[in-house]
Amino acid sequence: METFDFDEEVNRRAVPALKTHPMVLGQGGEHLFAAGVADMDFKAPPVVLQAMQQRLDHGVFGYEAVPEALFPALTDWLKTRHGWQVDTQHILRAPNVLNSLAIAVSLFSGPGEGVIVQPPVFFDFYDILRENDREIVRNPLVLQDGRYEMDFAGLERLAADPANRILLLCNPHNPVGRVWSPQELRRMGQICARHDVLVVSDEIHGDITFSGHRYTPFAALGEEFAGNAITCISPAKSFNIASCCSAFTIVSNAERRQTFQAENSRLTVNKNNAFASVAMLAAYARGGPWLDAVLTCLEKNLALVRRYIAPLAEVELIEPEGTFLVWLDFRKTGLTPDDLIAFLRRKAGWAVTRGQAFGPEGEGFVRLNIACRHAVLEQALQRLVQNVSHAKHFSAKGLKSQ
Repeated sequence: METFDFDEEVNRRAVPALKTHPMVLGQGGEHLFAAGVADMDFKAPPVVLQAMQQRLDHGVFGYEAVPEALFPALTDWLKTRHGWQVDTQHILRAPNVLNSLAIAVSLFSGPGEGVIVQPPVFFDFYDILRENDREIVRNPLVLQDGRYEMDFAGLERLAADPANRILLLCNPHNPVGRVWSPQELRRMGQICARHDVLVVSDEIHGDITFSGHRYTPFAALGEEFAGNAITCISPAKSFNIASCCSAFTIVSNAERRQTFQAENSRLTVNKNNAFASVAMLAAYARGGPWLDAVLTCLEKNLALVRRYIAPLAEVELIEPEGTFLVWLDFRKTGLTPDDLIAFLRRKAGWAVTRGQAFGPEGEGFVRLNIACRHAVLEQALQRLVQNVSHAKHFSAKGLKSQ
């Protein structure tokens, strides 16, 4: 059986990686534990690297069509890994998932109309809605006994308002790590169908789930749900190829699909990148063993986080069911959101994503990326443990713990 080395040290700073770039880490951030941007510190699967090298060796990079095997590889992946049978005719190409989300919002809602989000949720959702002049309609998740749940009663009220045209679903959810169950998705889908609210679902993290949890594509629940859904997926997260792959938009409703395809054409979102094509084909066709090994690695890293966080009175781990992102509750430190980030940066050496970026519901939380070398994560956790008991005395204005 092939083995993979997830302990190999790879210098992310040797290329302009966003995670380690000064625009993210800020001045003087060169030595911080870079755990903010949602990608992995692991090399892409060997099968992907080999496929890209073979394509490079060909040496001619003129215009290309989509490889004939790409869509069948994708549909076979979705069927075998997730039990979702997708017609290749329902699949559209896209530059990235955010592009698909933005086009769906612009096509199927109007300026000033409402789009429902479930915060704390991926911050780019807010940017898409603001830049498209849509009303952000909040249906916050409810944190109960350390686990987030959907507020179905609140969703029912919001969906009943005819001004609210779309629900942006995050499945699995970034940043809280919920892998929504079929029962939860059905209940949500029934509410949206009842009130003619279109479900636009970001499912980019679908392949990354932990033991005991299974990703359910919303549109896989049946035609009544698929017909009221636009699903946006990509291998970017699963195989750590975000900068060299594209995405897919799956639309089973023929009228919406034609509308979407026409908009893609109008915006000329129809060119193909040779390296993205071969990378995605190799990933879906032959990358399964690598992904399984990554999931095992992530499980070990999550166990490490549990071990270090459990004894701390000041920090609570919101147990993730999927994604490689961990949502940590620091509210018991009593620090303001700005002081919390400053404390983590100056005392623990962490560069993480501040919780308020995901909405006001995230104040007092941070998002930690655990897709890194085990030893690096352990060192970062040790620094936190050594300093967190003094956090309540910390102030970014200069009052340091004694």
